[in-house]
Amino acid sequence: MWTLPNVLSLFRIAIIPVLVYLLTFADPASALLAAFLFLLASLTDFFDGYLARRHRTVSNLGKILDPLADKLMVVAALIMLTAMDRPGEPEPPAWLVVVIVAREIAVTILRGIALKEGIVMEAEEMGKYKFSLQAIAVFALLVHYSYVGIDFCVVGVYFLCLAAVVAVWSGVNYHVKFFRLLQHKTIAG
Repeated sequence: MWTLPNVLSLFRIAIIPVLVYLLTFADPASALLAAFLFLLASLTDFFDGYLARRHRTVSNLGKILDPLADKLMVVAALIMLTAMDRPGEPEPPAWLVVVIVAREIAVTILRGIALKEGIVMEAEEMGKYKFSLQAIAVFALLVHYSYVGIDFCVVGVYFLCLAAVVAVWSGVNYHVKFFRLLQHKTIAG
């Protein structure tokens, strides 16, 4: 359990209360601190998988913990962002956040059902692209304000739209993969 990759995933979960606390403030300093913290936590997503494969410490717990940490971190940030009322551009559209959160819940439930059936569904490549787009979107939405001529809120909403498309697409792929694996298991069993 206490491998470095799993500790990095647990770190991503542990920063969620701090991130939520920072998002109760609408000032630029809190926004930048929340964005930096989110960016730091997002970078650990790359390292946990890399280290697990490199040191051959890939575990079933890690296969579940890694994507769960990503989902919890992104969903917590998006929900808080939707509820915020900061000056300037509006926060991300609620309907877009609902699409992303619904996908995350559906895939998490599917993974739980798969696990009960003895099938471990680890994160796929498309899921990594989805998380990367979500991380860029959430980072930009956390920054929110314009700096060096870049309207981070607009950039964030743009990347969130891209992330939603990839999220739905990968969610459908997870379901198709699950039913194929289940069918194969039924035929083999």
